[in-house]
Amino acid sequence: MSALSPSLRKSTCLYAASAFLLLLVCLAALATGKAPLQLDSKQIDQYRQLYGEDAAKRLTAWQNLLAEAAHLPESEKLETVNRFFNQVRFIDDRIHWGQEDYWATPVEFLITNGGDCEDFSIAKYYTLKALGVAEAKMSLAYVKSLELNQAHMVLTYYSSPSAMPVVLDNLIGEIRPANQRPDLLHVYTFNGDSLWLSKKGRRAELVGTSDRLKPWTSVQSRVENNRVNLNSQEQ
Repeated sequence: MSALSPSLRKSTCLYAASAFLLLLVCLAALATGKAPLQLDSKQIDQYRQLYGEDAAKRLTAWQNLLAEAAHLPESEKLETVNRFFNQVRFIDDRIHWGQEDYWATPVEFLITNGGDCEDFSIAKYYTLKALGVAEAKMSLAYVKSLELNQAHMVLTYYSSPSAMPVVLDNLIGEIRPANQRPDLLHVYTFNGDSLWLSKKGRRAELVGTSDRLKPWTSVQSRVENNRVNLNSQEQ
Protein backbone atom coordinates (compact mmCIF):
# COMPACT_ATOMS: atom_id res chain seq x y z
CA MET A 1 0.00 0.00 0.00
CA SER A 2 1.39 3.39 -0.96
CA ALA A 3 1.95 6.05 1.68
CA LEU A 4 -0.61 8.84 1.93
CA SER A 5 0.33 12.22 0.51
CA PRO A 6 0.82 15.02 3.08
CA SER A 7 -2.35 16.81 1.96
CA LEU A 8 -4.44 13.63 2.08
CA ARG A 9 -2.94 12.67 5.43
CA LYS A 10 -3.83 16.14 6.78
CA SER A 11 -7.40 15.86 5.49
CA THR A 12 -7.74 12.41 7.01
CA CYS A 13 -6.51 13.66 10.39
CA LEU A 14 -8.88 16.64 10.30
CA TYR A 15 -11.79 14.38 9.44
CA ALA A 16 -10.91 12.01 12.28
CA ALA A 17 -10.58 14.90 14.73
CA SER A 18 -13.93 16.34 13.63
CA ALA A 19 -15.62 12.96 13.94
CA PHE A 20 -14.13 12.48 17.40
CA LEU A 21 -15.32 15.94 18.49
CA LEU A 22 -18.82 15.22 17.18
CA LEU A 23 -18.82 11.94 19.11
CA LEU A 24 -17.84 13.75 22.31
CA VAL A 25 -20.65 16.28 21.82
CA CYS A 26 -23.18 13.53 21.26
CA LEU A 27 -21.97 11.56 24.27
CA ALA A 28 -22.15 14.68 26.42
CA ALA A 29 -25.70 15.34 25.32
CA LEU A 30 -26.70 11.77 26.06
CA ALA A 31 -24.98 11.85 29.43
CA THR A 32 -26.82 14.97 30.61
CA GLY A 33 -30.16 14.06 29.10
CA LYS A 34 -30.84 17.81 28.71
CA ALA A 35 -30.32 18.64 25.05
CA PRO A 36 -33.61 17.28 23.65
CA LEU A 37 -35.65 19.41 26.07
CA GLN A 38 -33.79 22.67 25.62
CA LEU A 39 -35.70 25.05 23.34
CA ASP A 40 -34.10 28.28 22.18
CA SER A 41 -36.03 31.46 21.36
CA LYS A 42 -36.06 30.61 17.65
CA GLN A 43 -37.70 27.22 18.26
CA ILE A 44 -40.28 28.74 20.60
CA ASP A 45 -41.04 31.44 18.00
CA GLN A 46 -41.59 28.71 15.40
CA TYR A 47 -44.04 26.99 17.75
CA ARG A 48 -45.71 30.38 18.36
CA GLN A 49 -46.32 30.79 14.64
CA LEU A 50 -47.66 27.26 14.32
CA TYR A 51 -49.67 26.86 17.52
CA GLY A 52 -50.30 30.32 18.92
CA GLU A 53 -49.17 32.68 21.65
CA ASP A 54 -50.54 30.65 24.57
CA ALA A 55 -48.57 27.57 23.48
CA ALA A 56 -45.39 29.68 23.30
CA LYS A 57 -46.04 31.09 26.79
CA ARG A 58 -46.38 27.60 28.26
CA LEU A 59 -43.17 26.46 26.58
CA THR A 60 -41.35 29.58 27.79
CA ALA A 61 -42.55 29.01 31.36
CA TRP A 62 -41.26 25.42 31.14
CA GLN A 63 -37.86 26.56 29.89
CA ASN A 64 -37.71 29.10 32.72
CA LEU A 65 -38.45 26.30 35.19
CA LEU A 66 -35.60 24.22 33.76
CA ALA A 67 -33.22 27.14 34.28
CA GLU A 68 -34.45 28.27 37.68
CA ALA A 69 -34.89 24.87 39.35
CA ALA A 70 -31.55 23.43 38.24
CA HIS A 71 -29.82 24.09 41.56
CA LEU A 72 -32.68 23.28 43.92
CA PRO A 73 -32.48 20.28 46.28
CA GLU A 74 -34.12 17.22 44.75
CA SER A 75 -37.12 17.36 47.08
CA GLU A 76 -37.84 20.90 45.88
CA LYS A 77 -37.36 19.88 42.26
CA LEU A 78 -40.05 17.24 42.76
CA GLU A 79 -42.47 19.76 44.28
CA THR A 80 -41.78 22.40 41.63
CA VAL A 81 -42.17 20.06 38.65
CA ASN A 82 -45.23 18.31 40.08
CA ARG A 83 -46.96 21.63 40.74
CA PHE A 84 -46.06 23.04 37.31
CA PHE A 85 -47.47 20.17 35.25
CA ASN A 86 -50.54 19.60 37.41
CA GLN A 87 -51.82 22.95 36.09
CA VAL A 88 -52.29 21.43 32.61
CA ARG A 89 -55.77 20.26 31.57
CA PHE A 90 -56.70 16.60 31.85
CA ILE A 91 -58.24 15.41 28.57
CA ASP A 92 -59.01 11.86 27.51
CA ASP A 93 -56.92 10.60 24.56
CA ARG A 94 -60.00 9.76 22.51
CA ILE A 95 -61.10 13.40 22.67
CA HIS A 96 -57.67 15.01 22.57
CA TRP A 97 -55.87 12.84 20.02
CA GLY A 98 -58.65 10.85 18.38
CA GLN A 99 -56.92 7.66 19.51
CA GLU A 100 -57.55 5.10 22.22
CA ASP A 101 -54.08 5.59 23.70
CA TYR A 102 -51.42 8.17 22.80
CA TRP A 103 -48.35 9.01 24.88
CA ALA A 104 -47.30 12.62 24.31
CA THR A 105 -43.89 14.24 24.66
CA PRO A 106 -43.58 17.16 27.11
CA VAL A 107 -43.58 19.58 24.16
CA GLU A 108 -46.75 18.06 22.67
CA PHE A 109 -48.38 18.09 26.12
CA LEU A 110 -47.63 21.77 26.69
CA ILE A 111 -48.38 22.98 23.16
CA THR A 112 -51.88 21.47 23.33
CA ASN A 113 -52.37 22.29 27.04
CA GLY A 114 -53.83 18.87 27.68
CA GLY A 115 -53.30 15.18 28.11
CA ASP A 116 -54.07 12.20 30.29
CA CYS A 117 -52.23 10.52 33.16
CA GLU A 118 -49.43 9.09 30.97
CA ASP A 119 -48.68 12.54 29.59
CA PHE A 120 -48.48 14.13 33.05
CA SER A 121 -46.14 11.37 34.24
CA ILE A 122 -43.90 11.46 31.14
CA ALA A 123 -43.57 15.25 31.29
CA LYS A 124 -42.54 15.10 34.96
CA TYR A 125 -40.11 12.25 34.31
CA TYR A 126 -38.28 13.98 31.46
CA THR A 127 -38.24 17.37 33.18
CA LEU A 128 -36.76 15.95 36.40
CA LYS A 129 -34.24 14.02 34.34
CA ALA A 130 -33.25 17.28 32.63
CA LEU A 131 -32.87 18.85 36.08
CA GLY A 132 -30.28 16.24 36.99
CA VAL A 133 -32.38 13.66 38.82
CA ALA A 134 -30.90 10.25 38.09
CA GLU A 135 -33.03 8.04 35.87
CA ALA A 136 -32.43 5.14 38.27
CA LYS A 137 -34.35 7.06 40.94
CA MET A 138 -37.50 7.37 38.83
CA SER A 139 -40.09 5.03 37.42
CA LEU A 140 -43.29 5.47 35.47
CA ALA A 141 -45.74 3.29 37.38
CA TYR A 142 -48.79 1.67 35.81
CA VAL A 143 -51.39 1.36 38.56
CA LYS A 144 -55.10 0.89 39.06
CA SER A 145 -56.96 3.75 40.70
CA LEU A 146 -59.29 1.91 43.06
CA GLU A 147 -61.48 4.96 43.62
CA LEU A 148 -61.95 5.56 39.89
CA ASN A 149 -61.89 1.82 39.06
CA GLN A 150 -59.64 2.39 36.07
CA ALA A 151 -56.05 2.16 34.87
CA HIS A 152 -53.83 5.07 35.79
CA MET A 153 -50.16 6.13 35.59
CA VAL A 154 -48.02 8.03 38.08
CA LEU A 155 -44.37 8.91 38.49
CA THR A 156 -42.52 7.36 41.44
CA TYR A 157 -39.25 8.63 42.91
CA TYR A 158 -36.79 6.65 45.07
CA SER A 159 -34.46 8.74 47.24
CA SER A 160 -32.37 5.56 47.59
CA PRO A 161 -32.68 2.04 46.13
CA SER A 162 -34.22 0.67 49.34
CA ALA A 163 -36.45 3.67 50.10
CA MET A 164 -40.22 3.67 49.89
CA PRO A 165 -40.90 5.69 46.71
CA VAL A 166 -43.02 8.81 46.71
CA VAL A 167 -45.77 9.30 44.16
CA LEU A 168 -46.18 12.28 41.83
CA ASP A 169 -49.77 12.16 40.64
CA ASN A 170 -52.05 14.43 38.64
CA LEU A 171 -55.06 13.31 40.71
CA ILE A 172 -53.80 15.00 43.89
CA GLY A 173 -51.34 17.83 44.42
CA GLU A 174 -49.57 16.40 47.46
CA ILE A 175 -46.56 14.14 46.94
CA ARG A 176 -46.99 11.16 49.28
CA PRO A 177 -45.09 7.91 49.93
CA ALA A 178 -46.53 4.97 48.00
CA ASN A 179 -47.55 3.21 51.22
CA GLN A 180 -49.76 6.23 52.01
CA ARG A 181 -51.67 5.84 48.74
CA PRO A 182 -53.98 2.89 49.44
CA ASP A 183 -56.14 4.08 46.55
CA LEU A 184 -53.48 2.89 44.06
CA LEU A 185 -52.86 -0.75 43.19
CA HIS A 186 -49.42 -1.01 41.60
CA VAL A 187 -49.05 -3.41 38.64
CA TYR A 188 -45.75 -2.69 36.85
CA THR A 189 -43.19 0.08 36.63
CA PHE A 190 -40.51 1.13 34.15
CA ASN A 191 -37.95 3.77 33.26
CA GLY A 192 -35.61 4.38 30.34
CA ASP A 193 -34.01 0.94 30.56
CA SER A 194 -35.88 -1.52 32.74
CA LEU A 195 -39.30 -3.00 33.40
CA TRP A 196 -40.37 -4.39 36.77
CA LEU A 197 -43.45 -5.94 38.31
CA SER A 198 -44.61 -3.83 41.24
CA LYS A 199 -45.68 -4.81 44.72
CA LYS A 200 -46.94 -2.38 47.36
CA GLY A 201 -45.55 0.56 45.44
CA ARG A 202 -42.02 -0.81 45.02
CA ARG A 203 -40.10 -2.41 42.17
CA ALA A 204 -40.54 -6.08 42.98
CA GLU A 205 -39.23 -8.22 40.11
CA LEU A 206 -37.18 -7.25 37.06
CA VAL A 207 -38.92 -8.77 34.04
CA GLY A 208 -37.05 -7.23 31.12
CA THR A 209 -36.30 -4.00 29.35
CA SER A 210 -38.74 -1.16 28.83
CA ASP A 211 -38.44 -1.31 25.04
CA ARG A 212 -41.14 -3.99 25.25
CA LEU A 213 -43.57 -1.08 25.71
CA LYS A 214 -44.12 0.28 22.19
CA PRO A 215 -45.79 3.57 23.21
CA TRP A 216 -42.77 4.24 25.44
CA THR A 217 -40.23 3.58 22.69
CA SER A 218 -42.23 5.87 20.40
CA VAL A 219 -42.31 8.78 22.84
CA GLN A 220 -38.61 8.29 23.66
CA SER A 221 -37.75 8.52 19.96
CA ARG A 222 -39.78 11.72 19.50
CA VAL A 223 -38.17 13.34 22.55
CA GLU A 224 -34.64 12.40 21.52
CA ASN A 225 -35.17 13.68 17.97
CA ASN A 226 -37.18 16.78 18.92
CA ARG A 227 -40.13 15.60 16.84
CA VAL A 228 -43.66 16.90 17.38
CA ASN A 229 -46.70 14.99 16.14
CA LEU A 230 -49.85 17.10 16.34
CA ASN A 231 -51.87 15.82 13.41
CA SER A 232 -55.12 14.94 15.15
CA GLN A 233 -55.28 16.61 18.57
CA GLU A 234 -58.12 18.67 19.98
CA GLN A 235 -56.91 22.07 21.19
